[in-house]
Amino acid sequence: MWSIRAPWIIWFAVLLPLVIFVPGMLRDNLRSFIWLCFVSLLYFMRLVVSLFADPDNPVSIIGMVAVVLLFCSAMMYVRWRARELRPPSAENGDDK
Repeated sequence: MWSIRAPWIIWFAVLLPLVIFVPGMLRDNLRSFIWLCFVSLLYFMRLVVSLFADPDNPVSIIGMVAVVLLFCSAMMYVRWRARELRPPSAENGDDK
């Protein structure tokens, strides 16, 4: 279980891709949320491999739950916020 005893620089390198999106998320930039979803899928793939290798690893289980929650919440925020920002005429399907 090397990941718990990893030095801080390794943790920084692993979490840096997620932290990059924080400024855009604070500015309510939907593209930042969309890219966060794409990047979280890379973490998801890595955690699936880790869980198949060691299914009882609590770090992998907690990481998987966290990544799935991050992906779902970012995806739903983009969906709801885009619906809010859409002009009223687009909601009715009117092209006039």
